[in-house]
Amino acid sequence: MTQDFQPPSAVTVDPHTLSRRAVVALVAGFFVIVLGALSVMVGLPYVVMQPGPVTNTLDTLSGSQLITISGARTYPTRGALDFTTVRVVGGPGVRVTVWDLLAAKLSPDQDILPEGALFPTGITNKQVQEQNTAEMVDSQQVAVAVALRATGRTVPQHLVLAEVAPDAPSAAVLRAGDVVEAVDGTPVTTSEQIRAAISRHKPGEFVQLRLLRHGTEISVAAKTHSSAGRTTIGVFLGLRFTFPVDVKINAGDVGGPSAGTMFALGVYDKLTPGALTGGQNIAGTGTIDVTGAVGPIGGIRQKLAGARAGGARWFLAPAADCNEVVGHVPDGLRVVKMATFDQARSSVEAIAAGRGGTLPTCTG
Repeated sequence: MTQDFQPPSAVTVDPHTLSRRAVVALVAGFFVIVLGALSVMVGLPYVVMQPGPVTNTLDTLSGSQLITISGARTYPTRGALDFTTVRVVGGPGVRVTVWDLLAAKLSPDQDILPEGALFPTGITNKQVQEQNTAEMVDSQQVAVAVALRATGRTVPQHLVLAEVAPDAPSAAVLRAGDVVEAVDGTPVTTSEQIRAAISRHKPGEFVQLRLLRHGTEISVAAKTHSSAGRTTIGVFLGLRFTFPVDVKINAGDVGGPSAGTMFALGVYDKLTPGALTGGQNIAGTGTIDVTGAVGPIGGIRQKLAGARAGGARWFLAPAADCNEVVGHVPDGLRVVKMATFDQARSSVEAIAAGRGGTLPTCTG
């Protein structure tokens, strides 16, 4: 039997229609590629704060002891007294992309802030690094002084002109490093005393300074001017110490003042018999001043997360940061609040003795 075979109908294609579709597809693909490239290349005026690494002040860093001491007997120790850090993505000259912001938005341990919240307008990346380095150096010096005094040693301190502004009225007669001994004939020992004495003058008047420069006592008449509504001589004050023991701290490329309390604990531990931590892994943060007062820091949430990721079971937090601590403590980490170096030290001793559960913590 013969069966008729009917070939399939031919499909008619309009070449003009195909061209339009191809063009639309090509254009759409082009814009996707461009948008993707722009999302990576175009920087946004924000910064992302992420948990940074932790470093044990009792251990080594890059093959060398983080704290080295000469001129005094030191003692073996164990455990960890970690200082914590925050990694900042973005900032002057290094802006974040939309992908950085999306990743931060999805992470409970990251925060997004306007760039201006951390960096003044117009500041350069080099200036940020220089400022952070200067703050770290000052923080280390104060930490060493506090630790040495806690061991019963005498540490004389001196007020110095840390920096003289180039446009200061008396920039020609003042020098960075000058030790300030007296203002208008009255001996001074604190920066508050110096500022109070200068503020009693009207802008344009002269203030008499007795300085110690390279071991020689000199007298200088410094002209005042007005800045931000205050009478000033255009200098930045700092502290310098005469240490009876040589202590060096190598913190690598970390900057800022927030590791001061942990540095002081590390120095104290090495200068006193026994392991202060009792072998416990303790992390923490907090600035420190010459009186031993512990001050607040930034990025406490990130530091808590970083501490737990680094293996810490205990965290020493400045009492002034407690509001930001509550609700953000990782599982397995217990926070102990402190306001002074003495409280920090006694807290570490209590943790070592198994009494850490009785220490005050941050509460809502």
